[in-house]
Amino acid sequence: MGKFKLTIILAIFVLMLVACSNSNNAISEPEANESETSGQTEESTEPATVEITDAHGTVTVPVNPKNVVALDNRTFETLADWGIELAAVPKAVMLADSPYVNDENVQDIGNHREPNLEILAAADPELVIVGQRFSGYYEDIKKLVPNAVVIDLNIDVSEEASTPGENLVNGFKETTLTLGKIFDKNKEAEQLVADLDQAIEKAKSAYNGSDKVMSVIVSGGNIGFSAPQTGRVWGPLYEIFGWTPALGVDNTTTDHQGDEISVEAIAQSNPDWIFVLDRDAPLSSVTDKVPAQDVIDNSPALQNTTAVSKGQIVYAPNNTYLNESVQTFIELFENIANSLAK
Repeated sequence: MGKFKLTIILAIFVLMLVACSNSNNAISEPEANESETSGQTEESTEPATVEITDAHGTVTVPVNPKNVVALDNRTFETLADWGIELAAVPKAVMLADSPYVNDENVQDIGNHREPNLEILAAADPELVIVGQRFSGYYEDIKKLVPNAVVIDLNIDVSEEASTPGENLVNGFKETTLTLGKIFDKNKEAEQLVADLDQAIEKAKSAYNGSDKVMSVIVSGGNIGFSAPQTGRVWGPLYEIFGWTPALGVDNTTTDHQGDEISVEAIAQSNPDWIFVLDRDAPLSSVTDKVPAQDVIDNSPALQNTTAVSKGQIVYAPNNTYLNESVQTFIELFENIANSLAK
């Protein structure tokens, strides 16, 4: 009888253990479900759209949009570095080694003079990024793809701009941060902006405030004057860095391309520094191009200038004319800072 009672007691004890175990499992399972539900809730709260400000005002843009068309040459390198897939681009005005140019799946819209906008429509984009050379097609594109979001990231550094330098810097920052929001690359965008600020400060600190600066564009073997204040590359930098121009706008009757300013006039201004943009370098269509450095070195009129005699010449990155990205300008500003600091 004693053994029978002991067996009963052990059986009851085992049943109690099993009941406790099931009870614990029943409690823990809802927690797991809660965690899963919480994770699903967190995912669902991620924004599907973001508000950005472009050249025309506030625009609501989808985050990580599908079928993106990019037409702004200030954005191509940034988008490529971030691994953003594009449906169509203007390959005719892009660098030959761009991953988009070499991708057969990316449609070619052509150049800004005669773009094939029908290709854009066929791509059925969710987002179209307009700017710079293509900014004049903004309204046409909006009508052509009414279901797409079209944003204009154009930066105004025209002759009508009262503060082209400020516009350029702020434009780079706003464009970069805007792209970061759209493509969920906020950290990368913030880093580029920080790098830009750092490069600007270095270049400002390196300039002594008195040396005379001459900026030129070399194309077709000719040297053209690039006036202070206006233009997509050199002009705005006079305001940003406080450069003293060797030849100011008041001394001329020409626009920022400076076709009427002779090399002799440039030489007579005797600049301490010459900053050079090689327009032909990135153009695959130019077969008989002469490197800008050869043109400068072989110009008799410039040989007696302080800039040439002291070797105080800074060349913009060779791809600048087609690739006016924030990365290009960071590199340019760093080159200027390193050269001026010598």
